[in-house]
Amino acid sequence: MSHQATGNAIPPRSRFLSSSARRTDVAHAPDNLAARSLSAAATTCFSVLVAGQLVFAAYVVLFYGRAAMHGRLEDWNKVLPNGYVPGATLMNLMLGLHLALAVVIFVGGALQLLSPLRRRWPRFHRWNGRIYLATALVLSVGGTTMVWGRGAVGDLTQHVAITVNALLILVFGGFALREALARRFDAHRRWALRLYLAVAGVWFFRIGLMLWILVNRGPAGFDPDTFSGPALSTLAFAQYLLPLAVLEGYFRVKATAAAAPRIVMTAVLALLSLAVVAGIAAASMMLWLPRVS
Repeated sequence: MSHQATGNAIPPRSRFLSSSARRTDVAHAPDNLAARSLSAAATTCFSVLVAGQLVFAAYVVLFYGRAAMHGRLEDWNKVLPNGYVPGATLMNLMLGLHLALAVVIFVGGALQLLSPLRRRWPRFHRWNGRIYLATALVLSVGGTTMVWGRGAVGDLTQHVAITVNALLILVFGGFALREALARRFDAHRRWALRLYLAVAGVWFFRIGLMLWILVNRGPAGFDPDTFSGPALSTLAFAQYLLPLAVLEGYFRVKATAAAAPRIVMTAVLALLSLAVVAGIAAASMMLWLPRVS
């Protein structure tokens, strides 16, 4: 019977093209799976970060905010040595503003990462981004001022690390704003993510320290009385350099078509997510929950 007679038979050339297309689909299937896995791992990682930062924001409100509302500002010194100094009105106000803005920036950062919010309410995204950027500017400058002007805990290395973190926040914020104004939104998102991780440096320090203590079953590599030592010096820089390095790796791997780098980066993000979850749990149990309960 002829091909025309059957009505649904595939001509030889079409049959060859169909078979070739199927082989191509099969060949690209691992790449597609690797791309989906990488995307899922990145979404999970940022979801964990947002959830943990919202937990920390709630802790700041419940501990510091409640102490302020009840007129017990001296309770701040249970966590921050020399946090509240009687008679130092200006520095006390700066610290209170710093804590309040920390809540604003963690909540605002969570809202900026919501894709549905960006698509449905772009004007809110733009205004929230402006508030986020202004808050990051105030926090970075104010935090550096308090570190060098008030005598924060830690040694010189940690103070230098905090200052570098503040400078990165200013640089990333400037580039994020420039790209947004130029309507180069892909570049804007990359700089905004760098800014987000740099702003979260102090949060990474807390969960990283608690995870370190949990793994070592106590302080290791530093003196808890002076709050100094090689472990803390390393963590002071790793708190933002390590997340930023992972982010840059993610950007590069996402731009490639090879499956192997995507699989490796998926594993890295999965391990990072597990470490962050463990750090959040340790910080919640050892730091945050006991102080608000």
